[in-house]
Amino acid sequence: MARTVWDSSVGKKTVMAVSGIVMLLYLVAHMIGNLKIYFGAGDFNHYAHWLRTVGEPFMHYEWTLWIVRVVLVVAVVAHATAAYQLSRRDIRARPSKYVHKKARTSYATRTMRWGGIILGLFIVWHLLDLTTGTVHSGGFQEGHPYQNVVDTFSTWYGNVIYIVAMLALGLHIRHGFWSAAQTLGAGGRTRERFLKGAANVLALLLTAGFIAVPVGVMTGVVS
Repeated sequence: MARTVWDSSVGKKTVMAVSGIVMLLYLVAHMIGNLKIYFGAGDFNHYAHWLRTVGEPFMHYEWTLWIVRVVLVVAVVAHATAAYQLSRRDIRARPSKYVHKKARTSYATRTMRWGGIILGLFIVWHLLDLTTGTVHSGGFQEGHPYQNVVDTFSTWYGNVIYIVAMLALGLHIRHGFWSAAQTLGAGGRTRERFLKGAANVLALLLTAGFIAVPVGVMTGVVS
């Protein structure tokens, strides 16, 4: 039964919708946590340490964090796989280009695929930069996330990579939230305006919230 659902286009869209919502909830929490950097190194570092002790003593050190990581990896892989397979299916169904050259969809819709690729590459870079420290500039300091963040956004390329990725994220959320609502049956004529408005507001808030961190470092508010 699971294979039958997965093989159908509706099943793949449902997987994309559910995994997208999981990632969206994480992004909201992640953005709120990131903004703690404006309260200083002590508060931000304490928050980062707290993430590793959530659930203690019932959960061991970092267990809850690793559960969240595993769930996110599954969500990202499922989302990307479903998106790729739907894209290939769509191309096979329409082997020839449209006769009408005028775009009939929004900019966000037309860039969903490239936006997904940009975000996928960004996730890899972000982990190598601030989690493992592999590509980190200025010398990665284990247990000092505040200083690591400041180091990253003290470089021009760190700011460019992050801001471009967050703009792509905003466009992705704007269209993805609406698509997920439609797929899961939450859409409708009476709720259409509300859902579109919610998608726009959510995309704007998340984009602005994430970009506020590098802007804070660039302006010297965070130093």
